[in-house]
Amino acid sequence: MGKQAKTAITPTREENFSEWYQQVVKASDMAERSPVRGCMVIKPWGYALWENIMAGMDGMFKRTGVKNAYFPLFIPLSFLEKEAEHVEGFAKECAVVTHHRLEKGSEGNLVPSGKLAEPLVVRPTSETIIGHSFSNWVSSYRDLPLLINQWANVVRWEMRTRIFLRTSEFLWQEGHTAHASETEAVERTKMMLDVYADFSEQYLAMPVIKGRKSSSERFPGAVDTLCIEAMMQDRKALQAGTSHFLGQNFSKASGIKFQTAEETEEYAWTTSWGASTRMIGGVIMTHGDDDGVIMPPRVSPAHVVLLPIVRKPEDRSKVMEFTEALSAALRDIRYHENYIGVEIDDRDIGGARGWDWIKKGIPVRVEIGPRDIAEDSVFMGRRDKAYKEKTSLKRDAFLNSITLILDEIQNNIYNKAMEFRDSNTVEITDKDRFYSYFTPEDPENPEIHGGFAVSRWCGNEACESSVKEDLSVTIRCLPFDAVGESGKCICCGSDAANTAIFSKAY
Repeated sequence: MGKQAKTAITPTREENFSEWYQQVVKASDMAERSPVRGCMVIKPWGYALWENIMAGMDGMFKRTGVKNAYFPLFIPLSFLEKEAEHVEGFAKECAVVTHHRLEKGSEGNLVPSGKLAEPLVVRPTSETIIGHSFSNWVSSYRDLPLLINQWANVVRWEMRTRIFLRTSEFLWQEGHTAHASETEAVERTKMMLDVYADFSEQYLAMPVIKGRKSSSERFPGAVDTLCIEAMMQDRKALQAGTSHFLGQNFSKASGIKFQTAEETEEYAWTTSWGASTRMIGGVIMTHGDDDGVIMPPRVSPAHVVLLPIVRKPEDRSKVMEFTEALSAALRDIRYHENYIGVEIDDRDIGGARGWDWIKKGIPVRVEIGPRDIAEDSVFMGRRDKAYKEKTSLKRDAFLNSITLILDEIQNNIYNKAMEFRDSNTVEITDKDRFYSYFTPEDPENPEIHGGFAVSRWCGNEACESSVKEDLSVTIRCLPFDAVGESGKCICCGSDAANTAIFSKAY
């Protein structure tokens, strides 16, 4: 038996995927736990990734006519109470402010004082307070559609947290629109889901399945919830974005009414849609390997790191001059909507420099030493290749091909993720096989199980609940591209009208 290759991350994905994920977050220097339970500190490398995600999605939103705004962090409790199903869905996750100042107590400690007349809920989502603004902004059909997005933080008091995937406070965008007709609102709901899918696949290199949530998995208060689902390398699903058709439920609760062209009064039809920093967790779990994360070039915080090699003091000025000139030339090259991002790392720590950048996932590493300079060359390694696999390129050839190299990396990691998902997606019609598929192969490693099961479902919530209770498996979506063939429900055996993607999930 051959010697096992040493990896930068311990444990490996196969040994303990959950712990591997935590170690990758730490090793990549993207985020850390905060002193506040369940919250995270996003460090510069992780926040730069989020900035690029924001910029990419923001541009796509604006091309559909959406404009950005900002709404209060605090929501009066009475606003949430107007929509019964909505408040019931979020009640257990709400953080509530009841006082507005601190005073010194009898023992010199600080105690809350100044009780609020009405408690304020720290924003778990903003349908109700944005609906209040919309009710003031809309009076006529001429004021519609309203197409608004906000970039904000959200608080949902989670009991079990994991950095980027599920934290008590996280960053996201939430879009909110109001329309004069049901048809227009439904079309917007579908449009924004397509935006999320395109962004996930084109920018994050993360293949997704588009579909509709079952009624039990819908957003609280929504008429219909559409979603994109991606497969992580532990074969669990990650919901990467959702788009909700809210009908007139929130309009009636908030009083969003308008006068039609026929001079009648109607309630507006509304939508909401959101994606969050859990996309960063998706990038890690879709593309990471046992040496760290692999950044998709289109959202990577930087594209190239230059590693000057100086073994003799007298070589330093020549090596750094070449490095700085190469950096300037790279930064002048456009890559999609932006320019090539470059880091220069001249720390005197030997081979640890390269490993630091491998763990961070930067797409391209370039070593520059006196011998390379003499040949007007660079020595290049790619993050999608084995770390020992490096290529010598002439300087001009490297500059002329860098955008092609980055696109090739982007395509390679997308194709690898797609092949992984396809090889772990199985059509199952037999209940015993279905249960076996989701039973852990190793009782001591319960994370290792099946992947996506494509099976028929009768639409009965009792069947959906029994599968969830028995296997911790849920219906991730009813995929839009399902073939409408007849079949039997995987749970009860009765005639089924739906094809569903079943999976364990984050």
